Amino acid sequence: MAQLWGGRFTKETDQLVYQFNASISFDKRFYRQDMEGSIAHVKMLGKQGILTETEAKEIVSAIKIILQEVEEGKLEISHEYEDIHSFVEATLIDRLGDTGKKLHTGRSRNDQVALDMRLFTRQEVLETDKLLEELLNVILIIMENNLDTYMPGFTHLQKAQPVTLAHHFGAYFEMFKRDRQRMEDIYHRMNYCPLGSGALAGTTYNLDRYNTASQMGFAGPTLNSMDGVSDRDYLIEFLSALSTIMMHLSRISEEIIIWNSNEYQFVEIDDAYSTGSSIMPQKKNPDIAELVRGKTGRVYGALISLLTAMKGIPLAYNKDMQEDKELPFDAMDTVKSCLALFTGMLSTMKFKKEQMESSAKNGFTNATDAADYLVNHGVPFRDAHGIVGQIVLACIEKKIAIDDMSLEELQQISPVFKEDIFKTISMETCVEKRLTIGAPGQEAMKNAIQLEKKYLSSDWKSSLPDWETELLK
Repeated sequence: MAQLWGGRFTKETDQLVYQFNASISFDKRFYRQDMEGSIAHVKMLGKQGILTETEAKEIVSAIKIILQEVEEGKLEISHEYEDIHSFVEATLIDRLGDTGKKLHTGRSRNDQVALDMRLFTRQEVLETDKLLEELLNVILIIMENNLDTYMPGFTHLQKAQPVTLAHHFGAYFEMFKRDRQRMEDIYHRMNYCPLGSGALAGTTYNLDRYNTASQMGFAGPTLNSMDGVSDRDYLIEFLSALSTIMMHLSRISEEIIIWNSNEYQFVEIDDAYSTGSSIMPQKKNPDIAELVRGKTGRVYGALISLLTAMKGIPLAYNKDMQEDKELPFDAMDTVKSCLALFTGMLSTMKFKKEQMESSAKNGFTNATDAADYLVNHGVPFRDAHGIVGQIVLACIEKKIAIDDMSLEELQQISPVFKEDIFKTISMETCVEKRLTIGAPGQEAMKNAIQLEKKYLSSDWKSSLPDWETELLK
């Protein structure tokens, strides 16, 4: 067993205890972050004179070679090591001897793993943001192409008032835009470097923590060493944001599942994103949407797990914090795959415009506008509400829409109705006269789309430093 801490102990760790304690099976995932952190640390040790210039160059050069060999598949990360830190240090010592033993000068595994997890999570934030940006671009295209695609808007899953498909998807644009804004917010708040915190109380070595932080693109070092090694707030925030993303994906997936049903027939999902039944040849199932909806609970579980693990931990580092990896890693992977697949499904989906408009008409979504017509002709609103209720009841009995009633039939219920009622309650009029900010009318939607385009054209990540290129020179 390759361990970094055996001097204090006089007997071997029980094999089961060792396996239970070891994290190499999952923390090997941030081998790159571990080695990049070590490179920055050693460069700083050399700059500060804690290592000689020759020692620092030898160690940095050897770590770069180890990193390259791992990425090319020439060097395997073996499970004989307790964790990724042990693997890197032991491999370095094998190659450099005593010089390799100086790698760990001025640091602890506590601040080392805190750094690795922060670097890894920071990269995941950027990758998730990119996928959200791609989804937003697809949604924006749908909005631009469907300014006059009329459909029912719903409350309580009951048809309520007519809107457009552009307006409906605009609501999801806002949701996923907020998700992106959370990525930016999390990135900037977490972007402080814990390396140099030591085990919990810093170190007596003359470290330049600002230098180390700068090398890895951090805004600066963390300001309390106990918090530096024990903080997982950034990860909890990220998991919370991922849970919100999944909640939004699940909501729109639920709608697509409903729209794909025989009862609605609003959409046709591309064959590439559907499956059939092993027994029923007519079936075309919305499996991607259903899986996205189902995997939402999995991401929620990772958030609750970490919150629960952290709730009773005294300062500073405790082994409980090793639970910050397996489920969060799974949650990160799940959200990225769901975003990618959902974006692909959405970009190939066909919308049945005539069916949507017909559903809006037959769902009496223009009933409110019919009541407003009467109010505008002097009828008190409460009376107008009752009159239109009678009209809807008559239409239900005849299985027709309000638009299908004759003027004579309408006037039998209220003589106030004139020929212009039909234009007033057309889907086009009902939607287009709603022009306030945020409404579904074309002018309002066109203005909103221009604002969304402006938002997407400014990428907050463009100002971030290319620290990896500089570090690995």
